[in-house]
Amino acid sequence: MNESEKLTINIGTVDLGRIDLLVQEGFYGNRTDFIRTAIRNQLERHASEVADVITRRDMVIGTITYNRKALEALKAKKEKLNIKVIGLFILAQDVTPALALATIETVVVHGVFKAPEDVKVALAERLR
Repeated sequence: MNESEKLTINIGTVDLGRIDLLVQEGFYGNRTDFIRTAIRNQLERHASEVADVITRRDMVIGTITYNRKALEALKAKKEKLNIKVIGLFILAQDVTPALALATIETVVVHGVFKAPEDVKVALAERLR
């Protein structure tokens, strides 16, 4: 999945000027290319720390998706989810607030949480 999210940042004029100079000189295609590269470099620099946290917190990297059928199967088995994801957590449009509350104990998302608005409201107290 190659989905991205828009991020808005404020940056000092001197730093912005330096970025523009590097773009003008051909080091980067544009400001966005520079910022993405800088972010990737910082994430790579801290890769071992992120890996340690992921292991310690038992987190998933990537995308987790649940629909009504999957959650109803969990409910039938009397199981509850403790979601921990770095990336994207999706609850399908067919998931109701009642079903989400019956099957999801906690939600920790470092990234994006997509769900019907009424489901997000219902789970608000379970978001960490």
